[in-house]
Amino acid sequence: MRTRPAVTGDAEAMSAVLRAIIAAYGRERPSDPDFVLATYIVHPDRVACTVALDEAGTIVGFQSLRWARPGDSYGTPPGWGSIGTHVAPQAGRKGVGTTLFAVTRQAALDAGIDRIDAAIAANNEPGLAYYEARGFRTHRTENGVVHKLYTVSEG
Repeated sequence: MRTRPAVTGDAEAMSAVLRAIIAAYGRERPSDPDFVLATYIVHPDRVACTVALDEAGTIVGFQSLRWARPGDSYGTPPGWGSIGTHVAPQAGRKGVGTTLFAVTRQAALDAGIDRIDAAIAANNEPGLAYYEARGFRTHRTENGVVHKLYTVSEG
């Protein structure tokens, strides 16, 4: 597996990853290429957006890190990072998330981000377990969303 920064031409493949997650787990969320482009690839607060590719060069997952700004939709404090991880179901448990987080953690260090917030649906057991395994700890829960905090300098 290899990783690289996401580029605009990846929007369709990243959208396919989101659609596969929706199909497998039934979580409704925006997933079209325009959403992916605006939310992950060219977002103005982007710190990093990294794709993971399998041996055939197919995108099987991606991870986004953005600066939280005042009024953040997840309630993440300004100056913290906000992370999102998306791995295609067929690629789960193969080290994709671990590989992506190593890149994202370094991007946080390089950007001077010391705290990263992950907002995970309370019923998303694989997502909760993933972040817990990376060292994220629950710091608040509200409206069916668990917020997990990672302190980069302690990781």
